[in-house]
Amino acid sequence: MRGKGMKQGLGIGRGYQAPGRGRNRQPGGSGEGIGGNCVCPSCGYTTSHSRLQPCNQTKCPKCGTIMARQ
Repeated sequence: MRGKGMKQGLGIGRGYQAPGRGRNRQPGGSGEGIGGNCVCPSCGYTTSHSRLQPCNQTKCPKCGTIMARQ
């Protein structure tokens, strides 16, 4: 019979903690949130930030430079 802390088939017992909790949490999540603007460092063009695409993956429509978060 298995103890309370045993996960079936994983071969791990006491001290098991799901990823994303405590000291074993997954890296990432350093985003700045949904608000704000993207600004071009070359020409100064500004547009609103999109949740779907980070500013550092967006090209400026005027000059083609990678934009930065304001």
